[in-house]
Amino acid sequence: MTTTAHGGGRTTPHPDGYHGAEPGASTDPGLRRLETPRWLRRGVAGLIAVAVLLLAATLWTVVVATEPASVGDGVRHWAWGPFSLAWASTRPPTGVVVSALVLGAAAVLLTAWFTLRFLRVSRATLEPSTYPLSPHKVMRATSGRFDGGVTLTVLVPAHNEADRIGATLASLLVQSRPPDRVIVVADNCTDATVATARAAGAEVRETAGNTDKKAGALNQVLREVLPSAGHNDVVMVMDADTVLSDGFLAEALRRFTDDRALMALGGVFTGEPGHGLLGIFQRSEYVRYGRTVARRRGLVDVLTGTSTIFRPLALRTVAASRGHALPGRPGDVYDTSALTEDNEITIALKSLGALMVSPPRCTVVTELMPTWRDLWRQRLRWQRGAVENIGAYGLSWATLRYWGQQLGIGYGTIALLCYLATMAILAGASETWVWFPFWLGVGAVFAVERVVTAWRTDWAGRIVAALLLPELLYDLFLDGVFVHGLVQITLARRADWGHEHADAAREVPA
Repeated sequence: MTTTAHGGGRTTPHPDGYHGAEPGASTDPGLRRLETPRWLRRGVAGLIAVAVLLLAATLWTVVVATEPASVGDGVRHWAWGPFSLAWASTRPPTGVVVSALVLGAAAVLLTAWFTLRFLRVSRATLEPSTYPLSPHKVMRATSGRFDGGVTLTVLVPAHNEADRIGATLASLLVQSRPPDRVIVVADNCTDATVATARAAGAEVRETAGNTDKKAGALNQVLREVLPSAGHNDVVMVMDADTVLSDGFLAEALRRFTDDRALMALGGVFTGEPGHGLLGIFQRSEYVRYGRTVARRRGLVDVLTGTSTIFRPLALRTVAASRGHALPGRPGDVYDTSALTEDNEITIALKSLGALMVSPPRCTVVTELMPTWRDLWRQRLRWQRGAVENIGAYGLSWATLRYWGQQLGIGYGTIALLCYLATMAILAGASETWVWFPFWLGVGAVFAVERVVTAWRTDWAGRIVAALLLPELLYDLFLDGVFVHGLVQITLARRADWGHEHADAAREVPA
């Protein structure tokens, strides 16, 4: 790998010890001071649980107060020789069906309205005390300036990744536009990670006394890298178990060249082959997330830890805002108390008004969890991290969508449990299985949706999606993770995972 001098515009010293306070990088201690009530930080899980239970109880009360509508004369039987079939023509009352559709449409419209309003305000504001990374501010401040061509430094945090880091570094070398500098951040490694990285031509920085895992390791190296970085000397953070798709960097750097207000660009991840049925579940989940990002034209929920590129201005502004406008220690880019540092820095940048995107052409292949136990640990970390992050940031325009996601996951958990319990009771209480055409129709629509959204996996993924039941059970597993996470937070259980088998610092929004 080659190391080149960065060519961006040189800048002036930053008050917090970083250099390069480009226009827009406000360090004003009065910047939208974060005042999150202590009870919200400690009780966020209970608040979500109570809200979800109240919503579910309200709907349950409405449903049980109505009588099923009937088309025809009740249960009918059809027989042909030894074969028989029973079906019932009952369906929910028209009012319940219409109300469900109206509520669903209202939820979609409200989410879209909140999102668009936040984007409009955060991108257009020139108010000095709000949204220091507002694209409008950045564009006005950099008008007529030339900060040099875009250069790229890649940071690869790694803890005992000797068996995978070679493929990761190779995927960087073969890019049509390779990086200018690659630094492997070796964090407390006891295997051959350091030797493997150096043999591949990368620089290596070994952490010194780091006890804050990935976030702490990255903070150490960013203190070295950021002071000399110009506005166009972008920094990429990618996992040591990730392989970039061909053309990823060329597309990403083209976007940073074309849009000087762009503060961060995240990759869209897919799963590696293998791992049997568990691998199929995870790959389908990732493919569906990619479809969601594409439909939203790259609008970012999470800047995935698998691969994200930042403009130095964004990282310096985050570091300067810690301790007053943002949670965390002053001067740290990553909040070392956050379980999911990628989700946390996404919310941080949104809170500062940053423009971010996840282009569909910027894809990566990342490691999957090989066992159910590994998957449980990974998703428990994701789930706890997501809930604790919104508790730390409180309720704001930047976090409204994240609150809605957690409420949606909670309601979906109750709905799935009730559905499966009802089916079990029906099967145990009936001597003859009775089919309901209305619900068969609903199930058929759901099956089509599952297959269509998983189509980009493979035939095995499409077949599993069409069967419905396997994915319902997988969803039940994830619901168990969700409930366990809320319980742990409520009981103030310490979250201390150590290093996972796969340091998958990325999140899949539900």
